[in-house]
Amino acid sequence: MTSTAQAPQSGAGTARPEHLGHVIFIAAAAAMGGFLFGYDSSVINGAVEAIRDKYDIGSATLAQVIAIALIGCAIGAATAGRIADRIGRIHCMRISAVLFTVSAVGSALPFALWDLAFWRIVGGFAIGMASVIGPAYIAEVAPAAYRGRLGSFQQAAIVIGIAISQLVNWGILNAAHGNQRGQLMGLEAWQVMLGVMLVPAVLYGLLSFAIPESPRFLLSVGKRERAREILAEVEGKGVDLTTRVAEIEHAMKSEHKSTFKDLLGGSFFFKPIVWVGIGLSVFQQFVGINVAFYYSATLWQSVGVDPTDSFLYSFTTSIINIVGTVIAMIFVDRIGRKPLALIGSVGMIVGLALEAWAFSYDLVDGKLPATQGWVALIAAHVFVLFFALSWGVVVWVFLGEMFPNKIRAAALGVAASAQWIANWAITASFPSLAEWNLSGTYIIYTVFAALSIPFVLKFVKETKGKELEEMG
Repeated sequence: MTSTAQAPQSGAGTARPEHLGHVIFIAAAAAMGGFLFGYDSSVINGAVEAIRDKYDIGSATLAQVIAIALIGCAIGAATAGRIADRIGRIHCMRISAVLFTVSAVGSALPFALWDLAFWRIVGGFAIGMASVIGPAYIAEVAPAAYRGRLGSFQQAAIVIGIAISQLVNWGILNAAHGNQRGQLMGLEAWQVMLGVMLVPAVLYGLLSFAIPESPRFLLSVGKRERAREILAEVEGKGVDLTTRVAEIEHAMKSEHKSTFKDLLGGSFFFKPIVWVGIGLSVFQQFVGINVAFYYSATLWQSVGVDPTDSFLYSFTTSIINIVGTVIAMIFVDRIGRKPLALIGSVGMIVGLALEAWAFSYDLVDGKLPATQGWVALIAAHVFVLFFALSWGVVVWVFLGEMFPNKIRAAALGVAASAQWIANWAITASFPSLAEWNLSGTYIIYTVFAALSIPFVLKFVKETKGKELEEMG
């Protein structure tokens, strides 16, 4: 008998836990890594111009300092699955928390440009680990009936982290009288911006001691009773635990620890399902979403917006990001992952195309003409809204669900690593592309948003309402 045939007998597919609040707390605590992911990724937005001025560097070098963290992200994402399978999901979270903490201190107190770059790589490694372990852990712990909504906690935490970082940056900038290099607490304002991450990093480490290990990992190391206890907590007493444990063990018996070698196959190096995961990750980044979070203050200043206002617009964009994520959390389990992705792609095409049109106009007295300026500002918010209510959430949900058990950890690591490499390509290229042609840059992003539609229609399968053991 297969695991998919046994699933209805355990009742896990429709189970409702007695203490849903406890399950929500577990998912939220795990998603704290996502908060740090968002915070650490976007906090640099407030320091870009100060770093350029302090170290007297050009756009190309500046882009590499900003983007170099993404190399650490790719390495962290590629190795997190193996680490999690070897020592457990919770220990992996703790390692990530320590790296976030060390990175925050080092980034706030650099003595040279290369030193700052090194600490950004360390922080990037932590982000990469968090990007993998968060959705994987939540997918393994969450009851099937709530898995989509709980899985979207990761993206919710990311966007809240982005928004809080922009709010903190704006507050620090105002405290420094609008000067990114103004003195605060014996440091320059931009150093304080980077150092504040110490607080959520320590909190993430503490929360990792308040949540249980994944039942699937516990079963993989022979701790059946503890796994039963946790399954009872998160899936409810209505589930036949003996059958549920048997389902998971049956699925695991035919497996071995997932490795990179397991992903190989098919006519194009990787198995087709792995390429689909890579494709989702690449499209998520190639629409240029992280330009809005790494360079938005610089972007708005480049078209004539006052520095303080540019920080405020970065914050309002982050709020729109949260609103879109909440919309996605409401609908991801109701209408499914694919429909949301397609709706989002259409909305992103409209927003990006309007931005490309607005930026095609010449500046007048250092500013965009009034009409084009307002169109650019509104279109930027439209783009972020549609990204957040679709690709921002559903890609992470897909990556946590879509792979067969025997390759899930390794495949998720590769897909997340591809996402960081794509992120690096966009982040490192934007300053130079913007100097070449800002409108043309946004046309490129519009084309990728358009190409995402046939990709989803042809290659992506819906995972709504399916048990993880059914994926194959």
